[in-house]
Amino acid sequence: MTESATIYYADDTDRSAIENRTVAVIGFGSQGHAHAMNLDDNGIDVVVGLREDSSSRQAAEQAGLRVATPSAAAAQASVISMLVPDTVQPAVYEAIEPELEAGDTLQFAHGFNIHYGQIDPAEDVNVTMVAPKSPGHLVRRNFENDQGTPGLLAVYQDPTGKATDIGLAYADAIGCARAGVVETTFKEETETDLFGEQAVLCGGVTSLVKHSYETLVEAGYSREMAYFECMNELKLIVDLLYEGGLAEMWNSVSDTAEYGGLTRGDRIVDEDVRENMEATLEAVQNGEFAREWIVENQTGRPSYTQRREAELDHDIEDVGAELRELFAWSAETDEDDEKAKRNGVPADD
Repeated sequence: MTESATIYYADDTDRSAIENRTVAVIGFGSQGHAHAMNLDDNGIDVVVGLREDSSSRQAAEQAGLRVATPSAAAAQASVISMLVPDTVQPAVYEAIEPELEAGDTLQFAHGFNIHYGQIDPAEDVNVTMVAPKSPGHLVRRNFENDQGTPGLLAVYQDPTGKATDIGLAYADAIGCARAGVVETTFKEETETDLFGEQAVLCGGVTSLVKHSYETLVEAGYSREMAYFECMNELKLIVDLLYEGGLAEMWNSVSDTAEYGGLTRGDRIVDEDVRENMEATLEAVQNGEFAREWIVENQTGRPSYTQRREAELDHDIEDVGAELRELFAWSAETDEDDEKAKRNGVPADD
């Protein structure tokens, strides 16, 4: 049995660890805008690092934040938070590296580039991770509602002996310590995150949905019924799992659904699937997936583009779009999208 992780809360943090520091938030996308605005609301001196031609500059300036190029922002700061996408981080790091001084803190929200050696910071720089376990717009929304978003904390290098204190203070200032901050490592966060995305959250779920949809349609059932049973109702089950775990879900569905799930689930996700999961995890652990993804980006993303187009061309996308337009909750979704646009929430930059 592995030991339980340490969880920190607001009472375990000391905001003074960053209150007299300037924090450079590099990027103003999903996570970047939330971190920068939450830090600023808590009185932390923030400068946002963006390219001169960045489409996010206007949104950051309208939010009342100082904006500079990434290298200029890093030069002003002693805590530099790298919140641009993984694929561009190495190039951005190369630009800001000359501005890093001994004792500075280089921070990430995902461990990919450190764990797989795409970024190799100097030994005299703290290297930490503060990773909210939620999309940025929810990090911001929860903060504004005086609620918290659970987060992760990891320390990769600590030459100053203060890396944990700085990371916890940062996590507190963006709202994570209100909910709880789980201590982890760059290795553990990276490998579990990639595996979870591939095996369940993004890969496994979408494949299961498509295969079940195709099974019903090919058996002669209507596309609409197949969509509702295999795609639409998934949210209802996930919400129950999120709120109360497996027990809450089983207690909430009918006895028929529970019996069918308990007796048939392992026939679908069987030992062959478990073996495939183990192979997927091994490819994450040994760096095979990372090398593949790095080469994919270096060669213009040919496989990524082809697979993404095929996914968007699937029949379930067509029937889903048609059905969502017919129901009242589609208007609520459109309204939420418009609110996000008016609030200046951009994509990752």
